[in-house]
Amino acid sequence: MPREDVRAAPRLPEEGLSDDLVLARARELMRDDLETGRVFAYVYDAARPRVRELAERVAEPFRELNALDFTVFPSLLRLENEVVGMTASLFHPGPDTVGTFTSGGTESILLAVKAARDRFRARRGEGAPAEIVMPVTAHAAFHKAAHYLGLTPVVLACDPTTFRVDPDDVRRAIGPRTAIVVASAVNYSHGVSDPIPEIGAIAAEGDVWFHVDACIGGFLLAYFERLGEPVVPFDFRVPGVSSLSVDLHKYGFAPKGSSVLLYRDRSLRRYQYFASTRWSGYPVVNATVQSTKSGGPLAGSWATLLSIGDRGYLQIAREVLAARRELERRVPEAAGLTLLGRPEAGLVAFTSESVNLFVLADRMRSRGWYIQPQPGRPEHELPPSVHLTVTPGTARRQEEFLADLAQAAAEAEGAPDPPFVRQLVEALKAQAAAGAAPVEALARWLPLLGLGPAGLPEEMAEIHALMRHLPPEWTEALLVEVVNGLFG
Repeated sequence: MPREDVRAAPRLPEEGLSDDLVLARARELMRDDLETGRVFAYVYDAARPRVRELAERVAEPFRELNALDFTVFPSLLRLENEVVGMTASLFHPGPDTVGTFTSGGTESILLAVKAARDRFRARRGEGAPAEIVMPVTAHAAFHKAAHYLGLTPVVLACDPTTFRVDPDDVRRAIGPRTAIVVASAVNYSHGVSDPIPEIGAIAAEGDVWFHVDACIGGFLLAYFERLGEPVVPFDFRVPGVSSLSVDLHKYGFAPKGSSVLLYRDRSLRRYQYFASTRWSGYPVVNATVQSTKSGGPLAGSWATLLSIGDRGYLQIAREVLAARRELERRVPEAAGLTLLGRPEAGLVAFTSESVNLFVLADRMRSRGWYIQPQPGRPEHELPPSVHLTVTPGTARRQEEFLADLAQAAAEAEGAPDPPFVRQLVEALKAQAAAGAAPVEALARWLPLLGLGPAGLPEEMAEIHALMRHLPPEWTEALLVEVVNGLFG
């Protein structure tokens, strides 16, 4: 049976539909979505429905309020100051630590890089070429920021066992063009922290902006430390840390679209802002990339923080820590996978020399689970892996998950990469040697990979294997072509 064109969309109805019909259509659209407790990435389920319901109720009256102009809606100014203040209190703020509420980790990162770049330009001249120094494990959002803002990425290898960058490599990479240095607490791919105190000292020596990406690790690390876990100092206790990003919609369990970017002091945040009086309309001053933005996520975050409270977050940290430790112990026993690194927060990554991880991910998806395949990077000695994000929601399904994982791993044991992938890689390499552009070379192959208007194939092992074996400029072109074809 041919698959439906995912880009197909009905015309605007001549007459508005009834509430029941609209709700029925919405439920139909969600029929293939996985349950949040079975998804080990993207969603953060505190397993506390009351908190979620409260956040939704509080957010509702604020959704139509526009945070573009706090003079019209002063409630949003108060809400933001309270949310930023509650968040900053977890990270040893100084007397002048300030912050901004943003739409997510990527926007927080974009703004931190923009602020660092603009300070660099103020010191070196408007046209001075700027670089961003970061480990290969730094989130892709930093590459996005460099792409948007005109910085050159200087990407450093990591230890293939610990997945941490070497501080000496950071020191050697810093030069007269360095606008910002980046480290993670923790990195997304393996769940470990970089040596932040050592990097902070190096950044302070050279008076270089140092940003710590604690988007996914910050909330948990703050509470894990109180539970007696060894935590690498990563916040404003560390001399040299200029800014820190932490997402509320991750382990703060606030509604999606919620993050906070913190600065050591107000003088650094000044470079984040954009203002314009060069047009014929009202004076514009924006703290974030967005101008118009709903007050709903901010209000929902405020309600979540107040509802869970300090003791509530401490209890959540206990649940996540216990579940993560159990996965560390039992996944190798059940599925023959090998833990990568020493996890420090709520993330774990596993690899295997015998189980085809991309086939494993497909087999788990057929059982209603999502585990995240990571192709790794051969040029940096980073093996392929599967990533698991542990939450209280997934913890409640852990026995069921481990049973299915054992069965899926048995099915994926010894499964080779599809021969078609190896043939395609060789064909593409030959075309590249002949001077073909990636987009032109890839276009003819997409239908053979099951990619097109009908959406993505049910099994993705071929695609992930291809991502493993092609160089980044080809895989990036592939991703753009696929997504460009999916959306109408």
